[in-house]
Amino acid sequence: MAQSEILTSSEVLDELQISRQALSSLVKREKLIPIKELTRDRLFLKEDVERRKEAAKKFYANYQPYDE
Repeated sequence: MAQSEILTSSEVLDELQISRQALSSLVKREKLIPIKELTRDRLFLKEDVERRKEAAKKFYANYQPYDE
């Protein structure tokens, strides 16, 4: 598997522009599932992160239509 297809927790935080607490909440609610949990980090598939990013865009578009 190519390394460009895997993101660390820090990379996910940057990509989704969320806090560590928000990431933990997504994992706990199984909205984003890590492919591997290390001692101090988690690894995620880039495809899953992109899917989550698109879902968030759709959610905000539905609930904040006046921001456009």
